[in-house]
Amino acid sequence: MEKAKVYLELTQEETDRVSSLAFPPHRVGTEFSFYNCYAVRGIRVDRVEPGLLFCTFKVPPRLADREGKLAPGAIAGLVDDVGAAAVFLEGLPMNVSVDMSISFLSSANIHDELEIIGQVLGQKGGYSGTSVLVKNKATGELIAEGRHSLSGKYASKM
Repeated sequence: MEKAKVYLELTQEETDRVSSLAFPPHRVGTEFSFYNCYAVRGIRVDRVEPGLLFCTFKVPPRLADREGKLAPGAIAGLVDDVGAAAVFLEGLPMNVSVDMSISFLSSANIHDELEIIGQVLGQKGGYSGTSVLVKNKATGELIAEGRHSLSGKYASKM
């Protein structure tokens, strides 16, 4: 338990840095949230096909853990956002994540360029399943593989 406590505790410098951040209140429905601006800012959509999304993302220092690696939580955020974007339909609200599982296979360093591929595996009514692969673009090494289930309103066939 002591190791877990030490790992989770912030240093005084980290506490001071977080305390110095100032953010205006979020206006729901009119602007992106702090999370979206902080976590996925810099993602580039390279190609879109029906049910398939190809993105590039350069690992920024703000998303690194204490070892200088892309934090697992940041990977989860990328899987969540790219999976949701793969099933997004214009004019309908964003789907809600129902379930997500991620296999963390390797790690990425600050400034590594990642290729992120989101693919729709299937849809039934308002339920969708996606797969998201996160790879090191230079080496082809698989960093993470995520499965993402989402639910939302769907377009009427009438």
